[in-house]
Amino acid sequence: MKSDNPTQSPREAARAFTPELSALVEDPLFSRVWTDDRLPPKDRSLITLAALIVLHRPEELPAHLLRAIDNGLKESQISALITHLAFYGGFPAAISASEIAAEVLGPLNAGSR
Repeated sequence: MKSDNPTQSPREAARAFTPELSALVEDPLFSRVWTDDRLPPKDRSLITLAALIVLHRPEELPAHLLRAIDNGLKESQISALITHLAFYGGFPAAISASEIAAEVLGPLNAGSR
């Protein structure tokens, strides 16, 4: 059963059934990997979005799109990333990512983010 909140992370939705798995994601992934200063958060978000798009993980995209904006990526950069990845990860994955981005972030250049 999918969550009614499209921006809720799958990890949060799954926490009730697999709390141990959620804890493993929080530590070490978010507490250690995402805080490693060898890559800035903006770069990590760009890399993460690319992986999620190419691996076609649409359930993970909404939360990571918002995180990417919070980490300094611009909507135009995300749009360019999706277009670029169409040639490497496939047009269907890029089209799906575009649809999700429009739902989560709104039409390109329509928002203040």
